[in-house]
Amino acid sequence: MSDQPESAPVIDLAEARRSRLHDIHEARLLKVRAAFEKALPLPAPPKPARKKKSRKPKKR
Repeated sequence: MSDQPESAPVIDLAEARRSRLHDIHEARLLKVRAAFEKALPLPAPPKPARKKKSRKPKKR
């Protein structure tokens, strides 16, 4: 009914740029984190040492 063609959807260029920059920074952060983990690995948490209780008979 209308002779006007459908217009293309509006793209928010500022939002698209923020999204790309976020992805770039996130990828860089992951690379730096991986490098630190390789260079300075975190020590494994110490396993709790269980002490064996010896059952000695009580002296009377």
